[in-house]
Amino acid sequence: MSESTIILGIESSCDDTSAAVIRGNKILSNIAAGQAIHNDYGGVVPELASRAHQQNIIPVVHQALVKANIQQSDLSAIGFTRGPGLLGSLLVGTSFAKSLAMSLGVPLIEVNHLQAHILAHFIEDANPVPPRFPFLCLTVSGGHTMIVLVKDYFEMEIIGKTIDDAAGEAFDKIGKLFALDYPAGPIIDRLAKEGNPNAFSFSRPKVEGYDYSFSGIKTSVLYFIQKQLKQNPNFVEEHLADLCASVQYTIVETLMDKLVKASEAYGIREVAIAGGVSANSALREAMKKRQQERGWSIYIPKFEYTTDNAAMIAMVAQLKYERGIFSDLSVSASARYDLEADFSGRENTQ
Repeated sequence: MSESTIILGIESSCDDTSAAVIRGNKILSNIAAGQAIHNDYGGVVPELASRAHQQNIIPVVHQALVKANIQQSDLSAIGFTRGPGLLGSLLVGTSFAKSLAMSLGVPLIEVNHLQAHILAHFIEDANPVPPRFPFLCLTVSGGHTMIVLVKDYFEMEIIGKTIDDAAGEAFDKIGKLFALDYPAGPIIDRLAKEGNPNAFSFSRPKVEGYDYSFSGIKTSVLYFIQKQLKQNPNFVEEHLADLCASVQYTIVETLMDKLVKASEAYGIREVAIAGGVSANSALREAMKKRQQERGWSIYIPKFEYTTDNAAMIAMVAQLKYERGIFSDLSVSASARYDLEADFSGRENTQ
């Protein structure tokens, strides 16, 4: 990768405003501003998210440039998240990226958010060594859960996905049943360390092929809690650690069962995880366990590259820049941006 190419990446798909600068595949800065206001509502409020992005994007980009010790004039291109995500949030990042690229006279590069989670593994310090093609990637977050067969940087096939709730969504909804703050996933992970994962048993959905379903787990936990509360109003409080450990174990093992099945069917032992839930400690330990049992080569990203971040956007933009895959200024944000869509992009006309 060219060390002379410097790209600014912008991420605004949900409730984190992030900007990063990359040279080659080395991240020079990766700045993010969260939005604590959503905690009061138990989930992301789209209108509030887009307003916060408008407030945050200029200072975040400024901080990214300052930390990277570069000027706007040093930038070779602007990469941005086109989708998928919340349309209002995406519009803020898209509009800013288009304006900046036009003012600087540099190429504009659209990036698929899900593809970026997967290709974050190719950032210089994401792994000791990057994955080898082809590899399987379990991409799991609050909005998405899928197993992706990655044949090349821009050739990916979804071989399994959730038919209802995403795994991260299940963590948050179940956390709400336990009266935990939003987002509940990290809280459940922390509390689970003090509990017994075999204390309680919750149903695992049986879905054909490599697809997932997590709505049944949520319902199973709901009915179990309702039954126990009738006998002991303090049940959740008294057994919170065990409940969290048991829920986490059920969700993680459900994820791993299909991933193992896919690995065996496709004969692929190069296996990665990506997305916000890839920060979960139990999922990381489950990957290490399969590495020992099945001889997998596993790829677990650094924590800073698991949640929504602009470093992964910049990484994909760098790969596209090398191939001359640019977007024109007519590009628009897309709340639903298919991972398997043609990534050939628009040829540069600048």
